[in-house]
Amino acid sequence: MPIRLAAAALLGLEAVGILALAGWQTVALIGGDTDSVVSSIALIVLTVIGGAIVAAFGVATARDVSAGRSGGIVTQLLVLSVAIGAITGEWAAPGIALLIAVPAVIGLILLVLAVRAAAPRRRDDD
Repeated sequence: MPIRLAAAALLGLEAVGILALAGWQTVALIGGDTDSVVSSIALIVLTVIGGAIVAAFGVATARDVSAGRSGGIVTQLLVLSVAIGAITGEWAAPGIALLIAVPAVIGLILLVLAVRAAAPRRRDDD
C-alpha cells in the first residue's frame, strides 16, 4: 500500500473522530449541558466544517493532490498543538495528551513521506 493511501486513511479516521466530537457536542446541547445555546450551535457548526475539511484533505491525499498533503500536514501540527496544551496548565492530562499526540506524529511522518514519494526524481548533471 502506498504511503499516501496510509496517510489518507489516517486523515479519514481523524475526520471521523472530529465528526464524532460534533455528535458529542450535539448530545451535550440537547441534554442541556451547555451555558450558551448560540455558542454551542456555532461550535458544532465549526466542528462539522473542520471534520469536512480534514476529510477533503484525506480524499485529496488519496488522489495524490499536493494541497491535500499540505493541508494534512498543517492539520497534524494543529493537533500536536492541542496535545501540547493538554500537558500544560492547571488541568494537565498527560495521558490524554499522549492519546492525541501519537496519531498526529504518525500522520505527520506518513504525510512527509508521501510528499517525498510524490516529488519528481532529480537528475544530477554532475
